[in-house]
Amino acid sequence: MKHNKLVRDKIPEIIFKAGQTPATHIATKKEYWEKLKQKLQEEVDEFFESESKGELVDILEVVYTLADYKQVNRQSLESLRLKTAQKKGGYKKKIILDEIK
Repeated sequence: MKHNKLVRDKIPEIIFKAGQTPATHIATKKEYWEKLKQKLQEEVDEFFESESKGELVDILEVVYTLADYKQVNRQSLESLRLKTAQKKGGYKKKIILDEIK
């Protein structure tokens, strides 16, 4: 079965231990960036289907990896998130913008 998708680092080992032989390659920098973006979309789509905590964890892992790729450390990312939340707020008040007149 062909996949051609980015997988977590231990997946080839898990596949091998299950008695199958994974065929893999190491992505180029350009391919890695594209596959990371595809992986984020894949994980978001899976969350929309299942709404599970596990999929939220997967989304968060991809976001952290994207940040690492862009050389943004997690503390800096969290600091920026808090700064943006102070400026624009969060989503806790459940406000729906119907229109602007």
